[in-house]
Amino acid sequence: MIKVTVWNENLHEKSNPAMKEIYPDGLHNAIARGVANEEFEIRTATLDQPEHGLTEEVLNSTDVLLWWGHMGHDQVSDEIVNRVHSRVLEGMGLIVLHSGHFSKIFKKLMGTTCDLKWREADDKEIIWVVNPAHPIAEGLGEYIEIEKEEMYGEHFDIPAPDELVFVSWFEGGEVFRSGCTYYRGQGKVFYFRPGHETYPTYHNKDVLKVISNGIRWAAAGKGAAPKYGNAQPLQQISKK
Repeated sequence: MIKVTVWNENLHEKSNPAMKEIYPDGLHNAIARGVANEEFEIRTATLDQPEHGLTEEVLNSTDVLLWWGHMGHDQVSDEIVNRVHSRVLEGMGLIVLHSGHFSKIFKKLMGTTCDLKWREADDKEIIWVVNPAHPIAEGLGEYIEIEKEEMYGEHFDIPAPDELVFVSWFEGGEVFRSGCTYYRGQGKVFYFRPGHETYPTYHNKDVLKVISNGIRWAAAGKGAAPKYGNAQPLQQISKK
């Protein structure tokens, strides 16, 4: 079983009636239900819980953490950010969704502003699969079409992705690197763009398939175990 924690700040749900209609139980529960299958053991966590629901016990038993945030980035404790950062470097997978690009944890992992262009105007979005051999694209067609979404446009101030899986085109003419993977320490990071809170994006079966594929990718294999610090020679060093 892959142990998954879906984290959501859960703030819009308390103040936006339009969002409440689309996600009556919150984004976190919608995503958790949407990706649920026999491979995943899923729990949720929110900003208002003690330690934001991300205690050491929770993180130590999490294989992949999903992160959705927007209006509460500054309310996330630096202590918790550092705790999540350490777990990623140790091998925990992290999937950052939509406006999570501005989260403290994503900016810390990227080392850049992670800024971009944006517009809320009911743009059609076509998410093109540009790396069809990647495991995160498994089971998809050539593209995913979303009837209405918030636009994100280049330039997206992130490091060049280790792997670029998706590129979005918007009705207004913009493009965006919407599916980016990174390796940080022993951990894997996947940023996936769609998911504005006032659109039913997390009811889209292809979007949920991408997230499910992302969970499997981020949880798979941690590779060799590196050792650091002072090291004794493997063979005798001759003295001259």
